[in-house]
Amino acid sequence: MLYFLHPSNPVTVTVDPTTATVAAGGTQQLTATVTNATDASVTWSSSDDLIATVDTNGLVTVVSGATSAETVTITATSVEDGTKTATATITVA
Repeated sequence: MLYFLHPSNPVTVTVDPTTATVAAGGTQQLTATVTNATDASVTWSSSDDLIATVDTNGLVTVVSGATSAETVTITATSVEDGTKTATATITVA
């Protein structure tokens, strides 16, 4: 008798919206969705805190001194599987 093992569904992370344009001093709420995970939480990070920061709930705040057209990448990382991430690009208006 043959038994076939079905690979488990991989953890996936998505972020919505994936792009946004935000004025200096403004905010943008991001939402992360984690599928195929027992723990659906994420950690958030910014590629450049001098342009924009992100809190533990995905609220991005563009710093008041940010220059128009600067961009920053915000990353949501699965707590369950730290190799699974999704990003959003924030452009300063």
